[in-house]
Amino acid sequence: MRPVRTSVVTAAAAVAALTAVTGCADKSDAKADGAAGSIKVTATDSSCELSKNDFPAGHVKFDIENKGSKVTEVYLLFPDDRIVAERENIGPGLKQQLTAEVKAGSYEIACKPGMKGDGIRQKVTVTGGTAAKRNPALDTAVAEYRKYAQEQADETLPKVKVFTDAVRAGDLEAAKKAFAPSRLGWERTEPVAESFGDIDPKTDTREDGLEKGQKWTGWHRLEKSLWADGKIGQDEKDLATELDKDLADWQKRVGTAEITPTSMANGAKELLDEVATGKITGEEDRYSHTDLSDFKGNVEGAQKAYELLKPVAAKNDAALTTELDKQFGGLNTLLDKYRTDKTSYDFTSYDKVSEGDRKQLSDAVNALAEPLSKLAAAVTK
Repeated sequence: MRPVRTSVVTAAAAVAALTAVTGCADKSDAKADGAAGSIKVTATDSSCELSKNDFPAGHVKFDIENKGSKVTEVYLLFPDDRIVAERENIGPGLKQQLTAEVKAGSYEIACKPGMKGDGIRQKVTVTGGTAAKRNPALDTAVAEYRKYAQEQADETLPKVKVFTDAVRAGDLEAAKKAFAPSRLGWERTEPVAESFGDIDPKTDTREDGLEKGQKWTGWHRLEKSLWADGKIGQDEKDLATELDKDLADWQKRVGTAEITPTSMANGAKELLDEVATGKITGEEDRYSHTDLSDFKGNVEGAQKAYELLKPVAAKNDAALTTELDKQFGGLNTLLDKYRTDKTSYDFTSYDKVSEGDRKQLSDAVNALAEPLSKLAAAVTK
Protein backbone atom coordinates (compact mmCIF):
# COMPACT_ATOMS: atom_id res chain seq x y z
CA MET A 1 0.00 0.00 0.00
CA ARG A 2 1.02 3.61 -0.39
CA PRO A 3 2.46 4.76 2.91
CA VAL A 4 1.44 7.89 4.77
CA ARG A 5 3.49 9.71 7.36
CA THR A 6 1.76 11.15 10.39
CA SER A 7 4.37 11.85 13.08
CA VAL A 8 7.35 14.18 13.01
CA VAL A 9 9.72 11.37 13.94
CA THR A 10 8.31 9.06 11.31
CA ALA A 11 8.36 11.79 8.67
CA ALA A 12 12.00 12.54 9.33
CA ALA A 13 12.92 8.87 9.11
CA ALA A 14 10.97 8.50 5.89
CA VAL A 15 12.66 11.46 4.22
CA ALA A 16 16.05 10.06 5.19
CA ALA A 17 15.17 6.67 3.75
CA LEU A 18 13.67 8.14 0.60
CA THR A 19 16.68 10.33 -0.06
CA ALA A 20 18.72 7.16 -0.39
CA VAL A 21 16.22 4.86 -2.03
CA THR A 22 15.13 7.09 -4.89
CA GLY A 23 18.41 6.48 -6.67
CA CYS A 24 18.09 8.86 -9.58
CA ALA A 25 16.56 11.47 -7.29
CA ASP A 26 19.29 14.05 -6.99
CA LYS A 27 20.01 17.75 -7.16
CA SER A 28 21.18 17.72 -10.76
CA ASP A 29 19.01 18.14 -13.85
CA ALA A 30 18.12 14.91 -15.64
CA LYS A 31 18.87 14.86 -19.36
CA ALA A 32 15.93 14.09 -21.61
CA ASP A 33 15.65 12.31 -24.87
CA GLY A 34 13.01 10.36 -26.82
CA ALA A 35 10.45 11.33 -29.43
CA ALA A 36 8.53 13.69 -27.18
CA GLY A 37 11.51 15.17 -25.36
CA SER A 38 11.27 15.69 -21.64
CA ILE A 39 8.20 17.00 -19.84
CA LYS A 40 9.18 18.96 -16.75
CA VAL A 41 6.89 18.50 -13.76
CA THR A 42 7.42 20.91 -10.87
CA ALA A 43 5.55 19.95 -7.71
CA THR A 44 5.09 22.15 -4.66
CA ASP A 45 2.78 21.93 -1.66
CA SER A 46 0.13 23.87 -3.56
CA SER A 47 0.84 23.50 -7.29
CA CYS A 48 1.68 21.06 -10.07
CA GLU A 49 3.27 22.82 -13.02
CA LEU A 50 4.07 21.25 -16.40
CA SER A 51 6.42 22.49 -19.09
CA LYS A 52 3.85 21.43 -21.69
CA ASN A 53 0.35 20.00 -21.67
CA ASP A 54 0.41 18.55 -25.18
CA PHE A 55 2.99 16.08 -26.44
CA PRO A 56 3.23 13.21 -28.93
CA ALA A 57 2.69 9.55 -28.10
CA GLY A 58 5.58 7.16 -27.61
CA HIS A 59 8.18 6.77 -24.89
CA VAL A 60 7.76 9.91 -22.80
CA LYS A 61 10.19 11.06 -20.12
CA PHE A 62 9.06 13.21 -17.22
CA ASP A 63 11.63 15.20 -15.25
CA ILE A 64 10.06 15.67 -11.83
CA GLU A 65 11.22 18.14 -9.19
CA ASN A 66 9.70 18.50 -5.73
CA LYS A 67 10.07 22.12 -4.65
CA GLY A 68 7.66 21.67 -1.76
CA SER A 69 8.21 20.86 1.90
CA LYS A 70 6.30 17.54 1.85
CA VAL A 71 7.10 14.14 0.40
CA THR A 72 5.11 13.96 -2.83
CA GLU A 73 4.18 11.59 -5.63
CA VAL A 74 3.33 12.18 -9.29
CA TYR A 75 0.88 10.14 -11.39
CA LEU A 76 -0.02 9.96 -15.05
CA LEU A 77 -3.67 8.90 -15.02
CA PHE A 78 -6.32 7.75 -17.45
CA PRO A 79 -9.56 9.82 -17.29
CA ASP A 80 -11.10 7.12 -15.05
CA ASP A 81 -8.17 7.40 -12.60
CA ARG A 82 -6.45 4.18 -13.59
CA ILE A 83 -2.71 4.61 -13.30
CA VAL A 84 -0.57 4.71 -16.44
CA ALA A 85 2.67 5.46 -14.59
CA GLU A 86 3.71 6.85 -11.25
CA ARG A 87 6.65 7.90 -9.18
CA GLU A 88 6.06 7.81 -5.44
CA ASN A 89 7.95 9.03 -2.39
CA ILE A 90 9.79 12.03 -3.85
CA GLY A 91 11.38 13.86 -0.94
CA PRO A 92 11.54 17.67 -0.64
CA GLY A 93 14.18 19.22 -2.89
CA LEU A 94 14.68 16.02 -4.89
CA LYS A 95 14.39 15.28 -8.60
CA GLN A 96 13.41 12.06 -10.32
CA GLN A 97 12.84 10.90 -13.85
CA LEU A 98 9.93 8.73 -14.96
CA THR A 99 9.80 6.99 -18.35
CA ALA A 100 6.42 5.78 -19.62
CA GLU A 101 5.00 4.32 -22.81
CA VAL A 102 1.99 6.52 -23.58
CA LYS A 103 -0.63 6.12 -26.28
CA ALA A 104 -2.57 8.99 -27.88
CA GLY A 105 -5.47 10.23 -25.76
CA SER A 106 -6.51 12.43 -22.87
CA TYR A 107 -4.85 12.05 -19.47
CA GLU A 108 -4.24 13.86 -16.21
CA ILE A 109 -1.03 14.42 -14.29
CA ALA A 110 -1.56 14.57 -10.54
CA CYS A 111 0.91 15.78 -7.93
CA LYS A 112 0.07 14.61 -4.40
CA PRO A 113 1.88 16.61 -1.70
CA GLY A 114 1.81 14.60 1.51
CA MET A 115 0.87 11.54 -0.60
CA LYS A 116 -2.83 11.89 0.22
CA GLY A 117 -6.01 12.91 -1.53
CA ASP A 118 -6.80 13.31 -5.21
CA GLY A 119 -3.82 15.56 -5.80
CA ILE A 120 -3.34 18.78 -7.74
CA ARG A 121 -4.16 17.95 -11.35
CA GLN A 122 -3.32 19.12 -14.83
CA LYS A 123 -5.03 17.86 -17.98
CA VAL A 124 -2.71 16.71 -20.77
CA THR A 125 -3.33 15.64 -24.33
CA VAL A 126 -1.17 13.04 -26.04
CA THR A 127 -1.35 13.33 -29.80
CA GLY A 128 -0.85 10.70 -32.50
CA GLY A 129 2.90 10.98 -32.69
CA THR A 130 4.61 7.71 -33.49
CA ALA A 131 3.93 4.39 -31.83
CA ALA A 132 6.59 3.41 -29.36
CA LYS A 133 8.98 1.05 -31.08
CA ARG A 134 9.20 -2.22 -29.20
CA ASN A 135 11.56 -5.13 -29.42
CA PRO A 136 9.47 -8.32 -29.95
CA ALA A 137 11.25 -9.74 -26.90
CA LEU A 138 9.51 -7.07 -24.83
CA ASP A 139 6.11 -8.23 -26.09
CA THR A 140 7.05 -11.66 -24.77
CA ALA A 141 8.09 -10.13 -21.44
CA VAL A 142 4.75 -8.31 -21.11
CA ALA A 143 2.80 -11.46 -21.94
CA GLU A 144 4.75 -13.49 -19.39
CA TYR A 145 4.35 -10.82 -16.72
CA ARG A 146 0.62 -10.62 -17.36
CA LYS A 147 0.45 -14.39 -16.89
CA TYR A 148 2.48 -14.08 -13.67
CA ALA A 149 0.21 -11.36 -12.29
CA GLN A 150 -2.87 -13.45 -13.00
CA GLU A 151 -1.32 -16.54 -11.41
CA GLN A 152 -0.51 -14.58 -8.27
CA ALA A 153 -4.09 -13.34 -8.02
CA ASP A 154 -5.49 -16.83 -8.67
CA GLU A 155 -3.24 -18.36 -6.03
CA THR A 156 -4.00 -15.64 -3.50
CA LEU A 157 -7.73 -16.20 -3.23
CA PRO A 158 -7.57 -19.71 -1.69
CA LYS A 159 -4.96 -18.48 0.82
CA VAL A 160 -7.13 -15.51 1.70
CA LYS A 161 -10.09 -17.84 2.22
CA VAL A 162 -8.08 -19.82 4.78
CA PHE A 163 -7.54 -16.52 6.59
CA THR A 164 -11.10 -15.24 6.29
CA ASP A 165 -12.63 -18.63 7.15
CA ALA A 166 -10.63 -18.60 10.38
CA VAL A 167 -11.90 -15.09 11.15
CA ARG A 168 -15.50 -16.11 10.47
CA ALA A 169 -15.00 -19.16 12.71
CA GLY A 170 -13.71 -16.91 15.48
CA ASP A 171 -10.41 -18.83 15.58
CA LEU A 172 -7.92 -16.16 16.63
CA GLU A 173 -4.75 -18.25 16.40
CA ALA A 174 -5.64 -19.83 13.05
CA ALA A 175 -6.40 -16.38 11.64
CA LYS A 176 -3.05 -15.05 12.86
CA LYS A 177 -1.23 -17.97 11.26
CA ALA A 178 -2.96 -17.43 7.91
CA PHE A 179 -2.56 -13.64 7.79
CA ALA A 180 0.94 -13.29 6.27
CA PRO A 181 0.62 -16.11 3.68
CA SER A 182 -2.62 -14.57 2.44
CA ARG A 183 -0.76 -11.39 1.44
CA LEU A 184 2.17 -12.73 -0.60
CA GLY A 185 0.59 -12.74 -4.06
CA TRP A 186 -0.72 -9.24 -3.50
CA GLU A 187 2.68 -7.97 -2.36
CA ARG A 188 4.43 -9.47 -5.39
CA THR A 189 2.16 -7.69 -7.87
CA GLU A 190 0.94 -4.69 -5.92
CA PRO A 191 1.63 -2.12 -8.69
CA VAL A 192 -0.89 -3.95 -10.90
CA ALA A 193 -3.53 -3.83 -8.15
CA GLU A 194 -2.78 -0.19 -7.43
CA SER A 195 -3.16 0.69 -11.12
CA PHE A 196 -6.94 0.25 -10.80
CA GLY A 197 -7.11 2.99 -8.17
CA ASP A 198 -10.09 1.73 -6.14
CA ILE A 199 -9.02 -1.71 -4.90
CA ASP A 200 -5.93 -0.95 -2.81
CA PRO A 201 -7.75 1.53 -0.50
CA LYS A 202 -10.31 -1.15 0.34
CA THR A 203 -7.90 -4.00 0.98
CA ASP A 204 -4.49 -2.70 2.06
CA THR A 205 -4.86 0.69 3.75
CA ARG A 206 -3.33 1.33 7.15
CA GLU A 207 -5.24 3.41 9.67
CA ASP A 208 -2.99 6.45 9.16
CA GLY A 209 -3.58 6.22 5.39
CA LEU A 210 -7.34 6.71 5.54
CA GLU A 211 -8.88 9.61 3.66
CA LYS A 212 -11.45 11.78 5.47
CA GLY A 213 -14.67 9.84 5.83
CA GLN A 214 -13.19 6.58 4.51
CA LYS A 215 -14.27 3.38 6.23
CA TRP A 216 -11.32 1.27 7.33
CA THR A 217 -11.51 -2.19 5.76
CA GLY A 218 -9.12 -4.87 4.57
CA TRP A 219 -6.13 -6.78 5.88
CA HIS A 220 -4.76 -4.17 8.27
CA ARG A 221 -8.10 -3.47 9.93
CA LEU A 222 -8.34 -7.19 10.68
CA GLU A 223 -4.68 -7.32 11.69
CA LYS A 224 -5.34 -4.72 14.38
CA SER A 225 -8.28 -6.69 15.75
CA LEU A 226 -6.32 -9.93 15.86
CA TRP A 227 -3.10 -8.68 17.45
CA ALA A 228 -3.80 -5.37 19.18
CA ASP A 229 -7.37 -6.01 20.33
CA GLY A 230 -7.17 -9.79 20.56
CA LYS A 231 -10.76 -10.28 19.54
CA ILE A 232 -13.01 -11.35 16.69
CA GLY A 233 -16.52 -9.96 16.69
CA GLN A 234 -19.28 -9.71 14.13
CA ASP A 235 -17.67 -6.62 12.60
CA GLU A 236 -14.50 -8.57 11.91
CA LYS A 237 -16.44 -11.47 10.43
CA ASP A 238 -18.25 -9.08 8.11
CA LEU A 239 -14.95 -7.44 7.15
CA ALA A 240 -13.51 -10.84 6.29
CA THR A 241 -16.33 -11.44 3.84
CA GLU A 242 -15.82 -7.96 2.40
CA LEU A 243 -12.12 -8.72 1.90
CA ASP A 244 -13.01 -11.89 -0.02
CA LYS A 245 -15.29 -9.86 -2.27
CA ASP A 246 -12.79 -7.06 -2.93
CA LEU A 247 -9.97 -9.47 -3.74
CA ALA A 248 -12.21 -11.48 -6.06
CA ASP A 249 -12.81 -8.21 -7.89
CA TRP A 250 -9.01 -7.72 -8.13
CA GLN A 251 -8.59 -11.24 -9.51
CA LYS A 252 -11.18 -10.63 -12.23
CA ARG A 253 -9.63 -7.32 -13.26
CA VAL A 254 -5.96 -8.29 -13.44
CA GLY A 255 -6.35 -9.40 -17.04
CA THR A 256 -7.55 -5.91 -18.03
CA ALA A 257 -4.56 -4.07 -16.55
CA GLU A 258 -2.50 -1.81 -18.81
CA ILE A 259 0.94 -3.42 -18.78
CA THR A 260 3.93 -2.22 -20.79
CA PRO A 261 7.68 -2.82 -20.49
CA THR A 262 8.09 0.57 -18.81
CA SER A 263 5.22 -0.07 -16.38
CA MET A 264 6.89 -3.35 -15.45
CA ALA A 265 10.21 -1.60 -14.83
CA ASN A 266 8.61 1.27 -12.94
CA GLY A 267 6.52 -1.19 -10.94
CA ALA A 268 9.67 -3.03 -9.86
CA LYS A 269 11.04 0.26 -8.54
CA GLU A 270 7.74 1.01 -6.79
CA LEU A 271 7.97 -2.32 -4.96
CA LEU A 272 11.37 -1.30 -3.59
CA ASP A 273 9.84 2.02 -2.50
CA GLU A 274 7.17 0.00 -0.69
CA VAL A 275 9.91 -1.82 1.19
CA ALA A 276 11.78 1.37 2.04
CA THR A 277 8.81 3.31 3.35
CA GLY A 278 6.71 0.59 4.98
CA LYS A 279 8.59 -2.60 5.68
CA ILE A 280 11.96 -1.23 6.79
CA THR A 281 10.25 1.15 9.21
CA GLY A 282 8.01 -1.60 10.60
CA GLU A 283 4.87 0.40 9.84
CA GLU A 284 3.26 -1.91 7.27
CA ASP A 285 2.44 -4.78 9.62
CA ARG A 286 2.78 -2.85 12.84
CA TYR A 287 0.57 -5.17 14.89
CA SER A 288 1.57 -8.61 13.57
CA HIS A 289 5.24 -7.74 12.85
CA THR A 290 5.11 -9.95 9.74
CA ASP A 291 6.86 -7.23 7.71
CA LEU A 292 9.66 -9.50 6.45
CA SER A 293 7.19 -11.77 4.67
CA ASP A 294 5.74 -8.76 2.84
CA PHE A 295 9.30 -7.51 2.25
CA LYS A 296 10.22 -10.79 0.57
CA GLY A 297 7.06 -10.69 -1.56
CA ASN A 298 7.90 -7.18 -2.79
CA VAL A 299 11.45 -8.23 -3.67
CA GLU A 300 10.26 -11.35 -5.48
CA GLY A 301 7.80 -9.32 -7.52
CA ALA A 302 10.43 -6.75 -8.46
CA GLN A 303 12.88 -9.48 -9.40
CA LYS A 304 10.31 -11.26 -11.58
CA ALA A 305 9.69 -8.10 -13.60
CA TYR A 306 13.43 -7.51 -13.90
CA GLU A 307 14.19 -11.08 -14.99
CA LEU A 308 11.60 -10.86 -17.76
CA LEU A 309 13.05 -7.56 -19.00
CA LYS A 310 16.65 -8.59 -18.51
CA PRO A 311 17.33 -10.06 -22.00
CA VAL A 312 16.63 -6.68 -23.61
CA ALA A 313 18.13 -4.59 -20.81
CA ALA A 314 21.35 -6.63 -20.92
CA LYS A 315 21.82 -5.89 -24.62
CA ASN A 316 21.26 -2.19 -24.05
CA ASP A 317 23.13 -1.78 -20.77
CA ALA A 318 25.13 -4.83 -19.68
CA ALA A 319 26.73 -2.98 -16.78
CA LEU A 320 23.31 -2.19 -15.34
CA THR A 321 22.09 -5.80 -15.42
CA THR A 322 25.35 -7.00 -13.90
CA GLU A 323 24.84 -4.59 -11.01
CA LEU A 324 21.18 -5.55 -10.63
CA ASP A 325 22.08 -9.25 -10.50
CA LYS A 326 24.59 -8.49 -7.78
CA GLN A 327 22.24 -6.37 -5.68
CA PHE A 328 19.25 -8.71 -5.95
CA GLY A 329 21.51 -11.56 -4.88
CA GLY A 330 22.86 -9.61 -1.93
CA LEU A 331 19.43 -8.57 -0.68
CA ASN A 332 17.99 -12.09 -0.98
CA THR A 333 20.96 -13.53 0.89
CA LEU A 334 20.45 -10.99 3.65
CA LEU A 335 16.75 -11.82 3.94
CA ASP A 336 17.60 -15.51 4.25
CA LYS A 337 19.26 -14.74 7.59
CA TYR A 338 15.81 -14.19 9.03
CA ARG A 339 14.31 -17.60 8.20
CA THR A 340 15.55 -21.08 8.99
CA ASP A 341 13.99 -22.67 5.90
CA LYS A 342 14.69 -20.92 2.59
CA THR A 343 11.55 -22.45 1.08
CA SER A 344 9.39 -21.03 3.87
CA TYR A 345 7.97 -17.55 4.39
CA ASP A 346 8.10 -17.96 8.16
CA PHE A 347 10.41 -15.04 8.96
CA THR A 348 11.64 -13.62 12.24
CA SER A 349 9.09 -11.32 13.85
CA TYR A 350 10.15 -7.81 12.85
CA ASP A 351 10.00 -6.47 16.40
CA LYS A 352 12.89 -8.85 17.11
CA VAL A 353 15.08 -7.28 14.40
CA SER A 354 17.52 -4.81 15.93
CA GLU A 355 18.01 -1.23 14.72
CA GLY A 356 21.45 -2.19 13.43
CA ASP A 357 20.03 -5.08 11.42
CA ARG A 358 17.25 -2.85 10.10
CA LYS A 359 19.90 -0.40 8.93
CA GLN A 360 21.70 -3.23 7.14
CA LEU A 361 18.46 -4.21 5.39
CA SER A 362 17.82 -0.58 4.49
CA ASP A 363 21.28 -0.20 2.98
CA ALA A 364 20.75 -3.32 0.86
CA VAL A 365 17.39 -1.99 -0.40
CA ASN A 366 18.97 1.35 -1.26
CA ALA A 367 21.82 -0.35 -3.12
CA LEU A 368 19.28 -2.19 -5.28
CA ALA A 369 16.86 0.70 -5.76
CA GLU A 370 19.42 3.00 -7.35
CA PRO A 371 20.23 0.81 -10.39
CA LEU A 372 16.62 -0.45 -10.54
CA SER A 373 15.46 3.12 -11.12
CA LYS A 374 17.36 3.02 -14.43
CA LEU A 375 15.70 -0.14 -15.77
CA ALA A 376 12.85 1.62 -17.62
CA ALA A 377 15.30 3.77 -19.55
CA ALA A 378 17.43 0.72 -20.36
CA VAL A 379 14.56 -1.17 -22.00
CA THR A 380 13.52 1.82 -24.13
CA LYS A 381 16.94 2.53 -25.69
